[in-house]
Amino acid sequence: MKRSRGGIYCKFIKRPMDFILSLIAIIVLSPVLMIVAILVRTKLGSPVLFKQERPGLNEKIFIMYKFRTMTDKTDKNGDLLPDSIRLTKFGILLRSTSLDELPGLFNILKGNMSIIGPRPLLVQYLPLYNEHQKRRHNVRPGLSGLAQINGRNAISWEDKFNLDVKYVDNVSFIVDWKIIFLTLKKVFVREGINSETSATIEPFKGTKKERIEI
Repeated sequence: MKRSRGGIYCKFIKRPMDFILSLIAIIVLSPVLMIVAILVRTKLGSPVLFKQERPGLNEKIFIMYKFRTMTDKTDKNGDLLPDSIRLTKFGILLRSTSLDELPGLFNILKGNMSIIGPRPLLVQYLPLYNEHQKRRHNVRPGLSGLAQINGRNAISWEDKFNLDVKYVDNVSFIVDWKIIFLTLKKVFVREGINSETSATIEPFKGTKKERIEI
């Protein structure tokens, strides 16, 4: 399996940089974290955090943290209502401003995630990846990545995975900081990082044909 070209950077610079930046961000944003947590508890109930298993570096499973954006409303049979109904205006606001992603800073601090990298997706997608797409797990997943600054939900799954692998092949200090600045810009103008209208995206069902490298 082809490996990332940024081995030295990833091993000796990227992880320490992630740790320092995430720690600083947690300290600086602690008032925001507290306020959002209180609002989530008041408007959406408990638990305040949404926790879900996701595959990380080398497909190792970890628990990803986010602020919850949906209620636990159920129908008369006790089954959860569709996501589109349980996603409130407040939840949409959290997603559109990326505030729901802030608890991910603790994943970065713990080493499960990186600031920049392919987004961690659902565990059930693991058997569906082809060999090319599996390479997205050769680096730690990130809060943002190349796919997130190039359309996110507006592009196909295949395009997202191609961008993820392109990042793996070109990961570097300069590339990471370019993505960080572009991510901050998109978050500031509330463009493309999180879906503002939809509760979920169409699930990945696998790629019919293997990617052919030329």
